Amino acid sequence: MSKKILFITGDAVEALEIYYPYYRTLEEGYSAVIASPAKKVLNTVIHDFIGWDTYTEKQGYLLESHVSFADVDPAEFDGLIIPGGRAPEYIRLDENIPRILSHFFENNKPVGAICHAALVLAALKDNQYFQGRTMTAYTACRYDVESLGATYTTDTLHVDGNIVSGHAWPDLPGFMREFLKLIRS
Repeated sequence: MSKKILFITGDAVEALEIYYPYYRTLEEGYSAVIASPAKKVLNTVIHDFIGWDTYTEKQGYLLESHVSFADVDPAEFDGLIIPGGRAPEYIRLDENIPRILSHFFENNKPVGAICHAALVLAALKDNQYFQGRTMTAYTACRYDVESLGATYTTDTLHVDGNIVSGHAWPDLPGFMREFLKLIRS
């Protein structure tokens, strides 16, 4: 039976951080399901680094989600990917996110968190999953990682048990390589 990967995101997801892992997952022959607050066509964004002190943002491609968070049964999935962008700022407020996240951590299933995804992990009120762990994230999310109880590393890619964390979209090749290793094991 084919493995099944869940992606949780919403409007303003970083285009590369959803499209690259989504298509890479399909390329492996796995089922890939995109969940969002409501089943709809999502607006992606493109973040770039062009000499500002922070990133710039432009409108990206449209992307259809397959299912709403309320309709996700996390037990059906073998792994979870949380892309960055601005979507993490608000999807973490959805009442279904703690239920979905908890399943993956309680069952030690692979979790890929890239860029601003650490914001979503903060929806878990129980930080036991992050105690004594090391993670990376976009630099501006350092304090969010530390608030989880994890140690922040400036490495742009880090694997700690079932968590694969990446700094930003330039790190996607390594991020997906490591995530897929966990899925295959």
